[in-house]
Amino acid sequence: MVAIAKDLKNNPVVEVQAEKLKAHDGKQIGIFGGTFNPVHIGHLLVAEQVLSKLHLDEIWFIPTNIPPLKNAPIVSAQDRANMLELATQDNARFQVKLFELFRGGVSYTVDTLRYLHEIYPENRYYLIMGSDQVNQLFEWKEPTKLAQLATLVGIQRAGYPQKARLPMIWVDVPGIDVSSTLVRQTIAVGGSIRYLVPKTVLNYIKKKGLYYE
Repeated sequence: MVAIAKDLKNNPVVEVQAEKLKAHDGKQIGIFGGTFNPVHIGHLLVAEQVLSKLHLDEIWFIPTNIPPLKNAPIVSAQDRANMLELATQDNARFQVKLFELFRGGVSYTVDTLRYLHEIYPENRYYLIMGSDQVNQLFEWKEPTKLAQLATLVGIQRAGYPQKARLPMIWVDVPGIDVSSTLVRQTIAVGGSIRYLVPKTVLNYIKKKGLYYE
C-alpha cells in the first residue's frame, strides 16, 4: 500500500530526495494523469498499448489532487493512491507517482511537467490524454506550453471525434467503453464491477465500502 504519511504530506521534499536516489540516464516516460476515481481496466489497457506502441520505458500514473475541470465527488487521496498501487503492482514498468497529491491544491498538468523537467531533465515525456481531453485542451492551463514540455499522445474515445489543435501522436487502442463514472454508478445501484476493475481493486473497494453511498 502507498503510505501518504503526515510527515510526507507536509514535507514533499522527502519524496524528491528518495526519487533522486534512483537517478538514471534519460528515459522515455509516458505521463498518465487523472483522478483515477477509481482506476479501471481501461486505464491499464491504454497505458500498456501506449507503452508498447511508442516503445516507452515506463508509464507514470500521477493521480490528481483536485482536478480543475471536474466536479465529481472524489474519494480520499490515500484510497485512490492505494488502488493505483494495487492495479499496477504486477507491472514493473508502471509506476505510481504522487507529486500532485504531495503538492496539494488544484492540480495543473503544466506545473507537474515543469516540476518533472526540473528534477528529471534527462527524461523525455509523453503526455497521454483521451480525445475528450484533447477536445478541451485549450481550457487547460497554458496548453501550448504543454506541447513544449511533452509530446502529446491522443487516445480515441467513443463519442469524442479527434479535434487536435496542437501537434499530437494518435495511438490506436482497442475500444473498451469503461469509465470511472460508469464504475461508480454501477456500484451505487448494486451492480457488478467484476472485470471492470482489477480484482485487487474490486476487493479494496468492497473492503473499504467505497462509492456505495
